[in-house]
Amino acid sequence: MTTVRLGRTGIVANKNGFGALPIQRVSTEHAGMLLNKAYQAGVNFFDTARSYSDSEEKMGLALASVREKIVIATKTPSTTAEGFWKDLERSLALLKTDYIDIYQFHNPAFCPKPGDGTGLYEAMQEAKAQGKIRFIGLTNHRLSVAEEAVRSGLYDTLQFPFCYLASKKDLALVQLCQEKDVGFICMKGLSGGLITNSAAAYAWQLQFENTLPIWGVQREEELDEFLSYMDNPPTLEDPAIQAAIEKDQKELTGNFCRSCGYCLPCPAGINIPQCARMSQLIRRSPSANWLTPQAQEMMLNIENCKNCGHCKSKCPYELDTPTLLKQNLADYQNILAGRAQV
Repeated sequence: MTTVRLGRTGIVANKNGFGALPIQRVSTEHAGMLLNKAYQAGVNFFDTARSYSDSEEKMGLALASVREKIVIATKTPSTTAEGFWKDLERSLALLKTDYIDIYQFHNPAFCPKPGDGTGLYEAMQEAKAQGKIRFIGLTNHRLSVAEEAVRSGLYDTLQFPFCYLASKKDLALVQLCQEKDVGFICMKGLSGGLITNSAAAYAWQLQFENTLPIWGVQREEELDEFLSYMDNPPTLEDPAIQAAIEKDQKELTGNFCRSCGYCLPCPAGINIPQCARMSQLIRRSPSANWLTPQAQEMMLNIENCKNCGHCKSKCPYELDTPTLLKQNLADYQNILAGRAQV
């Protein structure tokens, strides 16, 4: 069983973290089954957030009895000290615990620091002094904010997208975290569902000794895949895995939507994370799932784009989202036309 030390926190976790965003989409019973199965198999790091609707509540119900044997990380999206305290107290109550191991600022547009006028970092310090949190973390999709947080010396952990589609700058960020002894928690290890080979994703992560991937699962068979790798880890030496990674890197590296969702809500009601990557989704998963009347209606809604620029201004990857949406709609309509001719 491979473990990872999360930087200066000293926390040692199974290199197979549980990302609890998807369990908000399933029943309490199913979520409890997944969480307990992961724990029984040796998973000891569980990540959730105040923003993930009832994810914290489901985690509290399932894992309260083993609280001292697991590591819990959660997040606050608040931009005020008052909101910070409300979020923290709510999270503690729902998770059925009196402390959180890693409390994280959830994708702030800036790096909170003492004296910046928001009172956010001072609230973190006070919560730590009160014993309500053990370590201070930050999550982000913006490379500049992530780098600033790591270099500041104020943060014990960083959570950032990291998978085998990573850029050279992403790789440098991992190295910087190692140099600064900041724990690196990897989100989007499957790039929001575009990477479909979990063995390849797992094997690639194993080469980095300081990274902790958190896998978001909502189906038991998905969890079983990752649990199976703990005793029989896939390797990069496997030609099939090498081929899968090389293929994905060739097809996906560049201007594609990572499905982070920070462009939402769209004033025109467009499901941007799905629509802006439809070209990849329809070619990388059973196409029938994306050709239903409901899916067609979703894509046609792109025509209602107001060209307001909201999505483009919010994208942490600086994508030209309106253009990307139009390109995906054109491609989708060509696919539909081709199917109609068959």
